[in-house]
Amino acid sequence: MIRRGAPGTLTRRSQLPVWLSIGWRVVAVLSLLGIAIGVHWFDREGLRDNYDGQVSFVDVVYFTFISITTTGYGDIAPVTERARLFDALIVTPIRVFVVLLFIGTTYDFVLKRTWEKWRMARIQRDLTGHIVVAGFGKTGSEAVDELVARGRDATQIVVIDGDQDRLEQAEKLGCAVLLADATRDQTLMDVRVAAACSLIVAAGRDDTSILITLTARHLAPDLPISIIVKAEDNELPARAAGATTVINPVSFAGLLLASSCSGSHVADYMMDLASFDGRVQLSERRPAAHEIGQPLTGIQTGLGVRLYRDGRPFGFFDPEARSIRDGDILVEIVARRGVGGA
Repeated sequence: MIRRGAPGTLTRRSQLPVWLSIGWRVVAVLSLLGIAIGVHWFDREGLRDNYDGQVSFVDVVYFTFISITTTGYGDIAPVTERARLFDALIVTPIRVFVVLLFIGTTYDFVLKRTWEKWRMARIQRDLTGHIVVAGFGKTGSEAVDELVARGRDATQIVVIDGDQDRLEQAEKLGCAVLLADATRDQTLMDVRVAAACSLIVAAGRDDTSILITLTARHLAPDLPISIIVKAEDNELPARAAGATTVINPVSFAGLLLASSCSGSHVADYMMDLASFDGRVQLSERRPAAHEIGQPLTGIQTGLGVRLYRDGRPFGFFDPEARSIRDGDILVEIVARRGVGGA
């Protein structure tokens, strides 16, 4: 079920099959009834049948059932102190326990599921323009932390993971969560991936991440998908699966290490750009109306470094960047809010 906010109220989905969960409850009720019937039978001298004066085994079964169900017609009654004490101290707790079992079963398999379906439908109805994060391990959780730090409303982030403990951490941040397999079509449809603004895939395994990407691309042809892969050989399959951005942390670390050989400040500035805590940030946006026709280097909101036109990148030094067109995507370096200079 998708959950939003309300930390500490997340329910743990039972690992038992439905039939087995119901089965053990039935066995528990029958066992308690068996104990009560057995004691009543061995102490049948303490019972009086006001109908025929004889207490048969059928009478014992009948008396036990009407006692536990609190019907109590009075045709059979305990008359000795021992029989009355047994009814008061043993049968009464059994009666309460059986009632609780029935109520719990009704709640789990009728009321709770009806409530969950209604609640899921209500949350799904409001999901649009959200970010879906498939995988809430170290990388996925850091991505969510960074999104929240950059001002993204946590209630507009949906986290999918198969680990309940991870989802509890995501819910504490205010995210909507879903305990499910993100490689399945139904899972991604449940989180309305087609209405999302982007998908972050960090499943922890390259093959799983690529399968999630392939599934999402099938359901949302135009959805921006960012995926992290560990092996360089999997970058091409990830792009072939439909990923728009493929990140290899090993390759990025290699770039930082190589840049540090040319000077420590180059690597420091690259880390600055990548982190929310840095003095500068990379920003991507559409051009404003008054910027159409201006050179990329002439924008006033930041330092224009690249523009994308028809899916092709052009640097500020390319001829195409001398005049911004409607439909271009601008990449600029901007100062972090509250910082006086970059």
